Amino acid sequence: MERLKKIVRFLTTPEMLLYIFFGVLTTVVNILSFGLLRDVLRWQLLTANTLAWVLSVAFAFLTNKVFVFRSKSFAAKQVLRELTSFVGARLFSLAVDTAGMWLLVDVLTWNDWLAKILMNVIVVVINYVFSKLFIFRRPQ
Repeated sequence: MERLKKIVRFLTTPEMLLYIFFGVLTTVVNILSFGLLRDVLRWQLLTANTLAWVLSVAFAFLTNKVFVFRSKSFAAKQVLRELTSFVGARLFSLAVDTAGMWLLVDVLTWNDWLAKILMNVIVVVINYVFSKLFIFRRPQ
């Protein structure tokens, strides 16, 4: 029971609530972009997935920097370090997302949308860990 209380306390901290909120919005950007590209424009699965990723990463960087982790520095060197670290971490999560989409849709023949939702949950967790521990960490 104590472990559950710790988890609830962690999930209800202001930072985590903001991360979840903006993570949901980032996921919406990703899924709407993917849907437009895949279902309306009939783009190939992985091409649509990659462009949806680019759009959602741009949105996520701005919201994570400004609102979630409250990185105050806008000095060019600091922003460049954060941006390159952020994009590097997101490239890793893109690889996970792409491999997962390929495995679930092309190999296991899951529905595109079910696979996309599952992969977004996995990617959100990976991205939080990288952002919190490496990208927007506060000086000791």
